[in-house]
This record gives sequence, structure tokens and C-alpha cells, in this order.
Amino acid sequence: MKPEDGMESEFPLEVIDGFVTEQGLPESYREQGRNGILPLAWILRDLAAGSSRPLRIGVSGAQGSGKTTLAALLPRLLAKWGLRTASLSVDDFYLGRARRREVADTLHPLLATRGVPGTHDLDLLVSALDELTRAGDGDSVSLPVFDKSVDDRIEAVAWTGGRPDLILLEGWFVGLGPQAPEELEQPVNALEAEEDPDGVWRRFVNDQLAEYHERVFARLDRLIFLCAPDFDSVYRWRGLQEAKLRESAGAAGSAIMNEAQLRRFIEHYERLTRHALAALPDAADWMFVLDDSQQIVARVDRVPDQALSASRPR
Repeated sequence: MKPEDGMESEFPLEVIDGFVTEQGLPESYREQGRNGILPLAWILRDLAAGSSRPLRIGVSGAQGSGKTTLAALLPRLLAKWGLRTASLSVDDFYLGRARRREVADTLHPLLATRGVPGTHDLDLLVSALDELTRAGDGDSVSLPVFDKSVDDRIEAVAWTGGRPDLILLEGWFVGLGPQAPEELEQPVNALEAEEDPDGVWRRFVNDQLAEYHERVFARLDRLIFLCAPDFDSVYRWRGLQEAKLRESAGAAGSAIMNEAQLRRFIEHYERLTRHALAALPDAADWMFVLDDSQQIVARVDRVPDQALSASRPR
């Protein structure tokens, strides 16, 4: 996983060094950025140059996999070649707290917890992607912002960068298609067994995932997947995050989730996380393989690095 010949002399690696320092990332990320992420940015640059419209790229990975960090670094790298990248997170398209409460009261109580398909404003996401794809110089596109600290959407921000060369869509289930009906029959954890015994919630979520895939994911040009070793690693990574929050919060740490609360929280996402770990390695165009300490150990290219094929969705 090394940069292509001549890359160091043509490209200022200080962008990665500055990003690592600014974000407070471990020193190991500097090498991962240079040897894995920088070559991918190089590929995306060439793909964007060969496209007549903004390139739509999905960035997918489980909680703690580093997808948000990757989606933040790529635009900075691409900007060094003069490319404009609009970045979207599926999380910013969550339904507001009141609206989710209405959905939960109408369909299933588990839908009060944000995260799974069906807890987002899908129409707004489709509209934002369409507007960014059509945007020209001088155009402004309003994009939502969701504040998790208040569990609600706050004021919107505006994309004013003109025609984007790339649009990044980041999220934990981006690119994932629905499960087969028979896969929904048996619960995967205690949450499903005790709080969704008849499968109403998981069938609704699966139906929503099919709609997300048809209206958004199938229109992506390329997909990047950060692949965790297994679901147990995802649970452990999330637990470490909570432990750090508890340590830094001091007396306020009582508001941080304890182990039982954390397990129930993660069980909302277990089914689709396991589904993604099984399905997306074969669906992704590029996969970063992670070890159990969240380090990138390899990049797997699933398709030839070439300009967009006419067979890809537009």
C-alpha cells in the first residue's frame, strides 16, 4: 500500500501532516494517509477529470471505522488539484425529534431512536443530491445540519462552491441493499427478540433500506467501504469511545451510557452492520481493510481504475 511513483514529488504531503495534527489523530494515521488514502485521492482526481458531471462517491463503514475522518481528509487532498468536493453525511438528514416521535407512535417504538433507515428525511436527501449535481457557478444549495447534542435538526448551511467536481455521501449503511425476507425471520439479538418479537420494526427498516438503495445508493458512481474485522470489534470500539467520554466528563460522566445501555443502543444497528460486513466487500469499488485496533492494513480495489463506464447509473 504505497504511493505511486512520483506522487511524493508532485503532491504536497504536508496536507496529510497538517490534517493529522489538526484533528489530533495518532501518528499511525500519517502513514495510512500517505500509503492508502492519498493514492485513492489520486484515482478519484482522474475519474473526476473524465466525468461530465459531479462524481457521486459513497463512503461507508460501521461506527468507529474512520469513515467520517476519511470523508474529511479526501476533500482537502482533492482541493490541491483544484477540485471542489461537496460532503454530505446521512446523519444530517435525520428526522427531527418530534417527527421521529410521531413515527414511533404510529409504526413502532424502536423508531424513536435515530440511526436506522426510516429515521431520515429521504426526500430531502434526494433533493440535496439532485441540486448539488445540477449546481453551477453562482448557485447556492441549502444543506441540513443535525445536532446530536440536542437530538434535532438546527439551522441549515449553504453550499456556495459552484459546480462540485465530486459529491461525497458518508454514512454507516451507505451502499447497502435490503436483506432477503427469510433473513428477517430470526432475531439477531435481545433487542429484536424482546422489543420486536413479531418483526414489524425490522421489516419496516428493511423496506426503507430498499427505498434508500433505489433512490440514492444505486445512483452512486463509486463506493468506498471501511471494513471492520467483525461486529465484536465494532462493539468494542464504541465501548472505548464511551470510556473516553466518561473519563473526560468527570462528574458529568453519569450521563454517559453504561455497558447495559451501550449494548442496547448498538443492538439497534447490529443487524445491518452484520449485513454490511457480509455484503459490501463484494459491492464496494475500494475497500480499506481494518485490523482490530482500527488501523488500515490494506486497500482492495474491486474494479479497474478507469473513467466512468457508460453502464454506471447516472
